[in-house]
Amino acid sequence: MKKASVFRSHSVIPAPTLVKPRKTPVQSRSTETVRAIKQATIQVLLETGVGRLTTTRVSQRAGVSVGTLYQYYPNKNALLHAVLKERLGFIAVTMERACAANRGSSVEQMARAVTLAYIEAKLHAVRESVALYAAAESGDAQAILTSMRKRVTTALVEMLKTAPGVRFPDLAMTVLVYYTAIAGTMREVLEAGASRALVEATRRELVLLAEGHLTRACRLVETANQRIGKENRLQTTAGGY
Repeated sequence: MKKASVFRSHSVIPAPTLVKPRKTPVQSRSTETVRAIKQATIQVLLETGVGRLTTTRVSQRAGVSVGTLYQYYPNKNALLHAVLKERLGFIAVTMERACAANRGSSVEQMARAVTLAYIEAKLHAVRESVALYAAAESGDAQAILTSMRKRVTTALVEMLKTAPGVRFPDLAMTVLVYYTAIAGTMREVLEAGASRALVEATRRELVLLAEGHLTRACRLVETANQRIGKENRLQTTAGGY
């Protein structure tokens, strides 16, 4: 697939020491200001790429002074981290809810439901997702990525533990492979433009991949009734000889 590489060429963000917001908005006006700053960040990121994004450009686009922006975000990194954290948090919450809703279902149903939930979460804001991939590649953004990945994989593990009649010999590795496969595929799809035909094909293929991987990775667990029935059949067969 062809990459939208405009953001790849500026994938390393300078690393100022401060990355946390200076303060959290509590009044409605402050909340609107922060929302405007975040939206402006995405817009500038889409236009220029991460390498040319500056707090000055963002403040101009948001219609606020640089001083106002600095009240909330001390530097470019803090701004990018806030936008990235919000976006990844949305995906994590979506997956946690999907996993909770499908506990106790069959492995096939789990695979289909959570895969489609992930796809839809990534498609919620395609251009923004693509723009933020470069921000996510910076070294000091790894903590945000690690936290999000842990939330999603933990939710998947806890869901799969409830699948009836099966067990997973190496559940952590099974989930890691599954998550890596769908996340990597969705990045390729988004960076290739996410056309309707491509998205539909991706839905179909990723569901097949998920179902195949998760159903092959588990083992059937014999229930007490199944074990008793097997023993009775063996005894009957032995008596016939």
